[in-house]
Amino acid sequence: MLNRVAVLSDIHGVLPALKAVLAEPDVSTADYIVLTGDITAGPQPTQVLDLLTSLGDRVIWISGNADRELLEYRRGQRDTIPDPIAPWAAEQLREDHLDLLGSLPRSLSLSVNGLGKVLFCHATPRDDEEVVLVDSRLDRWQEVFNGLDTDIRTVVCGHTHMPFVRLAHGRLVINPGSLGMPYGRTGAHWALLGPGVELRTTHFDLQAAVTQLRQDSSYPDITEWADYFLHARATDADALAAFAPRDGRDHGP
Repeated sequence: MLNRVAVLSDIHGVLPALKAVLAEPDVSTADYIVLTGDITAGPQPTQVLDLLTSLGDRVIWISGNADRELLEYRRGQRDTIPDPIAPWAAEQLREDHLDLLGSLPRSLSLSVNGLGKVLFCHATPRDDEEVVLVDSRLDRWQEVFNGLDTDIRTVVCGHTHMPFVRLAHGRLVINPGSLGMPYGRTGAHWALLGPGVELRTTHFDLQAAVTQLRQDSSYPDITEWADYFLHARATDADALAAFAPRDGRDHGP
């Protein structure tokens, strides 16, 4: 039974945000750091992977759809990736990075004090691209929970870059938000588990981070990318409007 687990999701290759969160005392002293996917698709993919691997066994890795897409692109299993920065990011990765991404599980469970058996995944327990939101209907949650063991009472997911905690059919659902590509408000968003749930935001010098990304990343559109995502130009309303049609609500009763 673990006492404290820090959950970092959707880093998207943003090194300044990752460094800021790793410097948090509650992260550095946590039993484990769980990464719930979309680690690499961004402006500093190799630096982020190298820093995380240097932390050794304290880090527990889960693959996200963006990590899978980068690997598929480099392995010749797909010709395109919808995210404009992703093909560039894929080309930056070394073979050891690709081997790491190829070894990652889609989900895993840990027992956390106060929360019981917790399932960690990227989007939903059964799929790395499905969309569920804080206001998704209960029928949708029942659908994505289908087949879960009854002893799993807490589910942690990422993917939509907006933090929330809610109950759905007696299960606690937690989305820590995104470290590197936040929607709605600035800062690096993450969660601390055990014995309860704390949604955290780590603030860091955004202008210094934008400057660092412009200096360190060779992505051709890095100035626009860094300004848009680090300053959270997409509001939560924008993100919900974009994601909502994908959670099946238009086909519900």
